[in-house]
Amino acid sequence: MSLSFAQQAIPYWRLSGFYFFYFAVVGTLIPYWGVYLKDLGYSSQDVGVLSAIIMATRIIAPNFWGWLADHTRQRLRIIRVGSFAACIIFAGILLDQRYWWLVLVVSCYTFFWHAVLPQFEVITLGYLGNNYHRYSQIRLWGSLGFIAAVVGLGLVFDVLPVRYLPLFILTFLILIWLSSLSLQDASIKKSDTARGGFLQLVLQPGMLCFLVASFLLQLSHGPYYTFYTLYLVENYAYTSTAAGLLWALGVLAEVAIFIVMHRLLPQFSLRHLLIFSLVATAVRWLLIGFYADSLAILLFAQLLHACSFGIAHAAAIEWIRIHFQGSHQGQAQAMYSSLGFGAGGAAGALIGGLLWDYSAAMTYTLAAAAVLLAAVLCVVWLYPSSDAVGHPHHG
Repeated sequence: MSLSFAQQAIPYWRLSGFYFFYFAVVGTLIPYWGVYLKDLGYSSQDVGVLSAIIMATRIIAPNFWGWLADHTRQRLRIIRVGSFAACIIFAGILLDQRYWWLVLVVSCYTFFWHAVLPQFEVITLGYLGNNYHRYSQIRLWGSLGFIAAVVGLGLVFDVLPVRYLPLFILTFLILIWLSSLSLQDASIKKSDTARGGFLQLVLQPGMLCFLVASFLLQLSHGPYYTFYTLYLVENYAYTSTAAGLLWALGVLAEVAIFIVMHRLLPQFSLRHLLIFSLVATAVRWLLIGFYADSLAILLFAQLLHACSFGIAHAAAIEWIRIHFQGSHQGQAQAMYSSLGFGAGGAAGALIGGLLWDYSAAMTYTLAAAAVLLAAVLCVVWLYPSSDAVGHPHHG
């Protein structure tokens, strides 16, 4: 499309700003949450459980909120309520840091926080309309928010104690809520055409394969998201700044792929893009697990984040857009989020927490095995579905 965002009345900066602040929370939480908990004196198993809760609430919450949004047509209101409630509840961490209090606060706060992103994806796609292929050009601002947070806090925590972490998270949560107030709801309405029953669409063999692969891919990310910073700082004596810069490099690679993804999608099938990203992810985990003492290899492994998240996520969003139409969009985005990032991420964090003290290399090896299994499943079962609409060669 030659038309610009401005010419189509797409609020590019307001949409992008929301992604920026949302993923600034992710860039604050994921790399440093384990470090924060360790600083409080918790064990690797405790860290694994408290990290798994963040992902486990994503199993139920997005589906509940997705169902509610599709049936009430109040998608933006749900985003605003969810982000505001997340702010209020997360502030509870400032009051107490005992284990069961943390379990309660994290469980409740993430239940509302996870209401936000899948529904915002639907609103963004609603604004884009026929320019859906430009989604990644808006989503890349989320990646930039992650980079700003992870690099900035890496520098901060080389000077200040990591116990200030909750204050930074709370600040970004407030900014998410404020940015949600600047938008109008442009998502697909319930009256739009939705072909076929939702469950009927989900039970297509290709869709089941896609969901299992998404689960395994995010399971493989569990040890990385939970322990990567600790792994570098404790096992290999990297500084917090160095760890933050390595995180940022990975997300910069993700940004680069998002910039060109609208050109790649018409050129390659979604099946080939997904299989390629899965194999590249397996290589990444093996490099991190066995060659973290080599900075050059670590740098290359982080560049593979362009595949393990960038290509995989953009292709997944497009897969869902093609296969789920009309009022099914919200539920489909929520299902992808809950089974992949929720159930898969939680399982990966729990398994990582149990195995980490025994062997970091074994933990990453199992992560690589999980994602290779996903690749094999996609080679065998991930083919275009007869009910897909859009671009047939995208199957």
